[in-house]
Amino acid sequence: MLWSVLLRRAFLIGSVIWAACIPLTALAASRPDSTPVVYGFAVAAYSVGHLICHQLPVRSFHLWGAALPVCARCSGIYAGAALAAMVFASRHRRHDTARGQVEPRLVLLLALLPTAATLVFEWTTGVMAANWIRALAGAPLGVAVAWAIGMVN
Repeated sequence: MLWSVLLRRAFLIGSVIWAACIPLTALAASRPDSTPVVYGFAVAAYSVGHLICHQLPVRSFHLWGAALPVCARCSGIYAGAALAAMVFASRHRRHDTARGQVEPRLVLLLALLPTAATLVFEWTTGVMAANWIRALAGAPLGVAVAWAIGMVN
């Protein structure tokens, strides 16, 4: 039980830290006179981003002239997870009143629908949705994953 709580908290804290690192990485990468520590941070974040995302520049947001370390869809997923984690952490009561009534797999499936819709649209039409649409479509998935991890036993 204790490990479960610790792992849940670690995920929620990690999701907030990673979401904060995403724009900070672009800031670090955009500074030509960065220190080795700042440069190392940017390299590490882009390397982690490469493991979990395609990092195509055309599908990524750009800040300070640098692409984020993950695409717009992934940015939306991580921002949604971080936002949900902060909301869950701010709650004093740890029990969801609807916990016994909501099936986590159903919530995750429903949250996946906007992302799936953008993928089907892109694959069938050959037209890429705007990055803000891809990010907004990913956000519910991030929220649902954070909810499933943070609120469900």
